[in-house]
Amino acid sequence: MTTPQFALVLGIVYAIVGLAGFLPAALTTPPPGAPPVQVDAGYGYLFGLFPVNILHTLVHLAVGLWGIVASRRVGASRTFAASVAVIFGVLTVMGLIPGLNTTFGLIPLFGHDIWLHALTALAAAYFGFGRPAAVGVARDERRRAA
Repeated sequence: MTTPQFALVLGIVYAIVGLAGFLPAALTTPPPGAPPVQVDAGYGYLFGLFPVNILHTLVHLAVGLWGIVASRRVGASRTFAASVAVIFGVLTVMGLIPGLNTTFGLIPLFGHDIWLHALTALAAAYFGFGRPAAVGVARDERRRAA
């Protein structure tokens, strides 16, 4: 998989997840004892697993659209992947710290979100920092020359 393909796939997945967050049928009520959030619009567990609210859903949608747009160019897709690696790495750590696991009451980052953000950060780090840029750049240049 190339870095642009990664950006496209991740973008599509996060866009779909973002759209699903707007569907009441995809959300379940938070269980008793779930950390409270100040922004409770759309607060629930997406697919019964991932705590989200309207702000979290909008972030998913924004990341998805960013990935789709970034997938059009190698440089942009590498920047997307590297940025997602850093941002989602920070979100993973925040999810482990009480108080920060709700982003000061704005966005829920606890529960299954922690491992999802960690896996996203690891995959993005591989494509943003680990893959040689020359492989994708050479392909992109050949495509433009044709």
